[in-house]
Amino acid sequence: MRVSSRVLEIIKDGGIGILPTDTLYGLVGQALQKKTVERIYLIKKRNPKKPLIILISDIKDISRFGISLSPKEKSILTALWQRPVSVIFSCNAKKFSYLHRGSKSLAFRVPKSKWLRTLISKTGTLVAPSANPEGLKPARTVKAASNYFSDHVDFYLDGGALNKKPSTIIRFKKGGFTLERKGETSEKFIRKVFD
Repeated sequence: MRVSSRVLEIIKDGGIGILPTDTLYGLVGQALQKKTVERIYLIKKRNPKKPLIILISDIKDISRFGISLSPKEKSILTALWQRPVSVIFSCNAKKFSYLHRGSKSLAFRVPKSKWLRTLISKTGTLVAPSANPEGLKPARTVKAASNYFSDHVDFYLDGGALNKKPSTIIRFKKGGFTLERKGETSEKFIRKVFD
């Protein structure tokens, strides 16, 4: 998918919009811009205590959030991120409280879509909750997203109909993991990576 320079500039300037991810349509904006993140919470009507998943272009991006990984964790993540899996890490930094919302943890995912990773490498890390007001069904098409958000977002990118589940969410725990949300990636695949 080709992303216009206009969309790139909107995101870099702190704007928000709808685009297809490797799972569902996401309501995206820069993770490191507090105003942008707060705007997403507002128009999504999201529970202010629920943190958002952060999309990164490369495993190295995690260090921007004060999180350091062991060689074993890096190896596990490299294998996990062949599929849609979001991984939760502890993050106590006060400056990221607008992201962790008091949970003192953040979830990250490297999307499989090459064009999306390229976009993130140009715009910076993105928050990308599903494109729907909280409690309603995720938008499977741009039209459905537009019905939800109308002109409250700055752009729409059409990637056709998406029929996948959201990412599976896990948390690293003492050499293993706990499953926090079932999703597109099977627990069987994740267990195989950890074994």
